[in-house]
Order: sequence, then C-alpha cells, then structure tokens
Amino acid sequence: MLRTVFRAAQPIALKTGFQPLVAKNAYISVLRPIRFYSAASVDKKEITNRVIDVIKAFDKTAAASEVTPQTYFHKDLGLDSLDTVELLVAIEEEFDIEIPDKIADELKSVGETVDYIASNPEAN
Repeated sequence: MLRTVFRAAQPIALKTGFQPLVAKNAYISVLRPIRFYSAASVDKKEITNRVIDVIKAFDKTAAASEVTPQTYFHKDLGLDSLDTVELLVAIEEEFDIEIPDKIADELKSVGETVDYIASNPEAN
C-alpha cells in the first residue's frame, strides 16, 4: 500500500522541486570548537617549583638536592635518554599536558622544560 502512495507522490515531488528542510552545510563553517579557560595559567615560579619537586621525587636522579633551572638532565642529573623520557612523562602527568615527541627531544634542561610548560595554555 505504501509503495503505491510513494510511486504516486514521486512525480509530484519532482515537479514541485522538492527541497530538503535544512540546507546542506549551512552552519558547519560557522561552528568551530572553542576552549574556554576557567583560570589563569600557572606562573613560572610555581611551574619551576613543581618541576623541581617531580625531579627530586624521581628515583633515578644523581644530584636531586641541587636542582636549579640551569640543571641539565644528562650532564648534571646523570639521566640517559630513556630516563629522560620517563622523567618527562612524570612531568606531563604532573601538569596534565602532552609534550610532543619532537619537542621532548629538544628539552635538555629544567629551564627549557619550565619555559615550554609556561608557554602551554593547557598546563594546570
């Protein structure tokens, strides 16, 4: 029964120029995802203190008591590349961010890491 109704209605719909109720892609270009931040970013001094605390808690560092922003991971702390990656993962977890691999390879000192975290608006 419905088949006959649709067959009968098909020529009428084609003659009247059947148009969909909503135009295709009418609003898609206008809608863009926006992230709103509820608090100001973390200041550099707090970032430095938190990074130093993570390093001191990391069990593979050689000189954990003398960590400053000028401290290098390999030269001063005695970390190899795998230990450095583990340390950066711990720092990522502390600040709830993800450091891309390309940037993580360039981070060689505490100061560089602090600068990167300070420039990342998603760090908290």
